[in-house]
Amino acid sequence: MLVNGTPYRTVWAEGATVKLIDQTALPHTFRIATSPTAATTAQAIKTMVVRGAGAIGATAGFAMAQAVREAAAAKPSWTREPADFAALVSQGAGLVRNTRPTAQNLFYAVQRVLAAATSPDAGSPASTRSPALAAAAAAREAQKIADEDAAACQQIGQVGSQLFKQSTRMLTHCNAGWLAFVDWGSALSPVYAAKRAGKQAFVYADETRPRSQGARLTAWELAHEGIPHALIPDTAAGHFLRKDVDLVIVGADRIAANGDVANKIGTSMVALAAED
Repeated sequence: MLVNGTPYRTVWAEGATVKLIDQTALPHTFRIATSPTAATTAQAIKTMVVRGAGAIGATAGFAMAQAVREAAAAKPSWTREPADFAALVSQGAGLVRNTRPTAQNLFYAVQRVLAAATSPDAGSPASTRSPALAAAAAAREAQKIADEDAAACQQIGQVGSQLFKQSTRMLTHCNAGWLAFVDWGSALSPVYAAKRAGKQAFVYADETRPRSQGARLTAWELAHEGIPHALIPDTAAGHFLRKDVDLVIVGADRIAANGDVANKIGTSMVALAAED
């Protein structure tokens, strides 16, 4: 999505280096963090330089690919203790997994990259890949995870934009925009798709206590995409829902098999007011 008219993803790889939009600096400063090693990328996840389910997952995939590359070169960034390739890869996986124990996308990405790195080549009699081939496979899988996340979010936008009339007023809570994913986002993706389809959308963004993701991130996103919006206190959501809101779309940290969803604190109050 756009920042000052230039398209960006939240996280991407440039060779062995991972680049991330530093979300701790937003909205006042737009800064790209450069992470050359698995250890520094893991630290970026831990300190919330990157946050949001999809973005964390993609970053974890890139961190795992860095770990495999470092293990293949016998130069791990997280330890000076000597170990063989398999042991170092296992340590690298542990390093990334321990950054955010509640982030399911993180564990999913680590496991996918780890499997790609350790699976034998088709037709090869060897039980595992060589370190060099493992590093290449890990990098490919990490990029695939990031690309799949962006494509899935874009598809959410195409489907969700059908809920928008020619002119729609929407309310959202917290940040489930492109900053929370690799690109497009989930809750905000339909807004971006609706705009590209020529529809007029206005977004009410809750400030979202206690970390103010709505104020710091959602409003910043909308401004750069040229989406008309208003930042409102969480406690004002019910007031605007009475007369000014046509549609509420929020993210979902968890979705149960029966369709129940769990999201940022404060979402339940918005849901009850919307139902009423």
